[in-house]
Amino acid sequence: MPKLSIVGTVGVPACYGGFETLVENLLDEKDDSYQISVYCSSKAYKATLKTYKNAKLHYIPLQANGIQSIPYDILSLLHATLKRSQNILLLGVSGALFLPLIRLFSKARIITNIDGLEWKRDKWGWFAQKFLKLSEKVAIKYSTTIIADNQAIADYVKLEYGADAKVIAYGGDHALLDSSDGKDDNYALALCRIEPENNVELILKAFRHSSKKLKFVGNWNSSEFGKRMSKRYCQYDNITLIDPIYDIRQLFELRNNCSFYIHGHSAGGTNPSLVEMMHFNKNILAFNCSYNRETTEHKAIYFANEDELLANIQKIDQHEKNCEMREIAQRRYTWNIVKKQYLELIT
Repeated sequence: MPKLSIVGTVGVPACYGGFETLVENLLDEKDDSYQISVYCSSKAYKATLKTYKNAKLHYIPLQANGIQSIPYDILSLLHATLKRSQNILLLGVSGALFLPLIRLFSKARIITNIDGLEWKRDKWGWFAQKFLKLSEKVAIKYSTTIIADNQAIADYVKLEYGADAKVIAYGGDHALLDSSDGKDDNYALALCRIEPENNVELILKAFRHSSKKLKFVGNWNSSEFGKRMSKRYCQYDNITLIDPIYDIRQLFELRNNCSFYIHGHSAGGTNPSLVEMMHFNKNILAFNCSYNRETTEHKAIYFANEDELLANIQKIDQHEKNCEMREIAQRRYTWNIVKKQYLELIT
């Protein structure tokens, strides 16, 4: 029976982000054809479980994010190596500097999803960017298989390192709780982490000059940037700033009843929030970058600045519902497809 160890997430049950949702959907309590171990942060769970679905859970007493993610991933990798795992799925590159040692002492296949070129994100300082860039380089050199979640990232890997990456995106069909098209409650929806690279202020500035209503969901109180944006733009009657929502039913209602969706991400490859929204029969206005164009097959509505976004908002009523987004999502971004692609890599 093939053994697979999954390293680099907060853990399961999923309660955090895209990688956690990925792992949640790779597991299947009805499928015992794989022996799967998942490494979890004991700091993130009040109760620890021995098993979940068809996986064994191992807990590391460190945070899975921030500076502690480095020793967290390294300890997870060390444990997986000592347990003689045949396959190690590393999600992210925080612990990648440990991979050369694994290759010396283990024959495990190392499958690494390098995430969205983390070193390019504006939130990191100079040292962190250099470290993450080095980790990316080591991951690509010492992994058996590299996974890119977007063709634009695979192109970068080929150009930068001369290496091939297998493109596997994310599923988004878990967000669509039923097949109804919902109703149009006359508001635009935006949903993201409140970070500059997600063009949060660009979106807020555009709606400041629009009569359209905006409901914007995010972690407004988690950073000085978020607090500053909240204080500056909460005064506008047409803008409603909403704290993070983790309940899938509440998110479904917001998505299903909006008029259109604004996606401001400029980094990170294939964004889970975008592929989730593509399963809804709504128009999507996406920031004009290679990642978003690849994800939407160049068939969304794009903006590069505040003026372009405002112009698109003002003429949004002239656009018919973009059924192409749903067709693309059903063809490329379902968990059945993604799970099959991942498990095909396991021996």
